Amino acid sequence: MTQNIGKLMKQAQQMQAKMMQMQEELGNRTVESSAGGGMVTAVVSGKYELISLRIERNVVDPDDIDMLQDLVVAAVNEGIRKAQEMTREEMSKLTGGLNIPGLI
Repeated sequence: MTQNIGKLMKQAQQMQAKMMQMQEELGNRTVESSAGGGMVTAVVSGKYELISLRIERNVVDPDDIDMLQDLVVAAVNEGIRKAQEMTREEMSKLTGGLNIPGLI
């Protein structure tokens, strides 16, 4: 019985090390999303940080700031969703498809 617990603990430590390595790798990856037919483009890291934001010059209309703000919000939110999905997919590979609450 003690041997089984020791084996289980070793497996848990290996899984934790793999998860930490995966999180580091995901932090270096990015996803890109856009809104308004590519008028606003956001790049988000695997750490869910906004890396860059590109706004096409012709979408900047001083008389319609609300539209520009909506496009920026939409592009950034979609980038975050894509980064979360990327993380879920990669962690699923690591956990064999098990959904572990609090993992991401």
